[in-house]
Amino acid sequence: MTFQQQIQQGIPNELPQPKPYEPNINHAPKRKEILSDEEKKLALKNALRYFEPKFHAELLPEFRDELEKYGRIYMYRFRPDYEMKARDIAEYPGKSEQAKAIMLMIQNNLDYAVAQHPHELITYGGNGAVFSNWAQYLLTMKYLSEMTDEQTLTMYSGHPMGVFPSHKDAPRVVVTNGMMIPNYSKPDDWEKFNALGVSQYGQMTAGSYMYIGPQGIVHGTTITVLNAFRKINKEPKGGLFVTSGLGGMSGAQPKAGTIAGCVTVIAEVNPKITKIRHEQKWVNEIHENLNELVVRVKKAQENNETVSLAYLGNIVEVWEKFDQEDLRIDIGSDQTSLHNPWAGGYYPVGQTFEESNTMMAENPELFKEKVQETLRRHAAAINKHTQKGTYFFDYGNAFLLEASRAGADVMSENPTIGREFKYPSYVQDIMGPMCFDYGFGPFRWVCTSGKPEDLQKTDDIACAVLEEMIKTSPEEIQQQMKDNITWIKGAQENNLVVGSQARILYADAEGRMKIAEAFNKAIANGEIGAVVLGRDHHDVSGTDSPYRETSNIYDGSRFTADMAVHNVIGDSFRGATWVSIHNGGGVGWGEVINGGFGMLLDGSDDADRRLKSMLFWDVNNGISRRSWARNEGAVFAIKRAMEIEPNLKVTLPNFVDESLF
Repeated sequence: MTFQQQIQQGIPNELPQPKPYEPNINHAPKRKEILSDEEKKLALKNALRYFEPKFHAELLPEFRDELEKYGRIYMYRFRPDYEMKARDIAEYPGKSEQAKAIMLMIQNNLDYAVAQHPHELITYGGNGAVFSNWAQYLLTMKYLSEMTDEQTLTMYSGHPMGVFPSHKDAPRVVVTNGMMIPNYSKPDDWEKFNALGVSQYGQMTAGSYMYIGPQGIVHGTTITVLNAFRKINKEPKGGLFVTSGLGGMSGAQPKAGTIAGCVTVIAEVNPKITKIRHEQKWVNEIHENLNELVVRVKKAQENNETVSLAYLGNIVEVWEKFDQEDLRIDIGSDQTSLHNPWAGGYYPVGQTFEESNTMMAENPELFKEKVQETLRRHAAAINKHTQKGTYFFDYGNAFLLEASRAGADVMSENPTIGREFKYPSYVQDIMGPMCFDYGFGPFRWVCTSGKPEDLQKTDDIACAVLEEMIKTSPEEIQQQMKDNITWIKGAQENNLVVGSQARILYADAEGRMKIAEAFNKAIANGEIGAVVLGRDHHDVSGTDSPYRETSNIYDGSRFTADMAVHNVIGDSFRGATWVSIHNGGGVGWGEVINGGFGMLLDGSDDADRRLKSMLFWDVNNGISRRSWARNEGAVFAIKRAMEIEPNLKVTLPNFVDESLF
């Protein structure tokens, strides 16, 4: 069968042969035993409902075996034989170009070069899933290959509910992931309902088909690292940045440190992912001996090198060793997947990677004790460095939150509302006041032709737009504009593409609209192929997360989720090609609600109309929320937006004189 025929077939009429487990692939850890015998029976019935009854007797023992071995039913037998990658949009079968674009993006999320655990359909973060099983993937791709622009596919936590009649301006796909009743959003609830096959954790851009490999966070991390050095009034050259995590998107950190120009030391416990990042040239060197690492770091500092050094081991060992050696760390953070601390997101010190994986599945209570003990040591070591002048920030991975729950010394001695922790989140100190409040966030695009030359042309177009805009942009956003022009000019030479031909830069509403409009004109003129627009959910408007995206909102509303819901509803009727709303992402299940979109630019007048309507709302919804919280940068930005668009009228806050109290 051709690739197109396999897509159109969906779930095959005859059972494919079972596939061997491939040990060379980076697999998800075994999930802990959480279902009762009756619930296991229900999980099996839920899985078998995808298949005709004549296959149930053969599949039942196989699915039972997967559930026992891995804690989930992945249906490995149904994994496709074709290469999993984003193809030229013209290679996908279908009646709708928009639906074909979504197929392309789904396959990019599962590309072996992109996905963290591709056989388990997990893109990043240890549990950020595109689907829960391979039957869902097959059925979804079939629906997308059949639907028209007068239909909408509804996705229910990985499950394709069905294709419904709609209209050409409606989204082609509406995605929800993990939208639990609030009382059922604890970590064990995810384990249970995911094992039952009725809910999944979509992370941010995994379950919304908008991940573009680590590049997506390289740019944000570069901005964060540059501004962290600015905050301590030091040039990055010769400066030392210490962090951890090379799996999934955290592999972006050494690359970002290199672009910023500093020495980066990053610890990782997983040998496979460390090797992959080294082969991808996202990290320059691998070290396994702490004494040798110390010597290498001192040499790099003395010579003002720009270099990234991976330590294959636990990050706690690095912080403690550098303290003993009195090695000055300038800026520090952490990017382990602490949204998922008990199932592979964070590993305890003092035992091997394999020992930890075994304990995680077979003795989860002891594993939790070891993790929390390690968090206390981790925080204690960081505290010693910050007393010497290190600038430490929480990088939105729930490090401070989980450390506080473990009883670590991370709480502020003089807490205020929104500043309970000893250290700020990077959003509070950097991304919030410098970027999000002014509307700058992770605008991204994918060239659906798959041609590098198309990506080069879009880079040139975006750069030209920004260089024209900066001539008249207000002083308040000059630094943001300059950083992004520098970024886009160096994007090609930094070899950021992993998977699809994609790019990211931080732009405000005006910038996003002008760049998108220029792309659409270039497509109409035949200069480039169609382009998919999107963003990370980690943005101005898409995400309500009290310890990350909305952590610099101090009016008490940071725990509300209205903004993310408004964002997705508004994008839906303003022209998005697909929309998504998720529980969880970044900081964990039950800790955040986040929404995203995708939009196909095809050179048409319809695309031009939609991009202007949707992108304006997508950003300014968030600025209006931030301005109402009395964030002065956002008040400036929303007033400017109202001057540009007379149909925009936003309720502005009145400021209260503190002396009245």
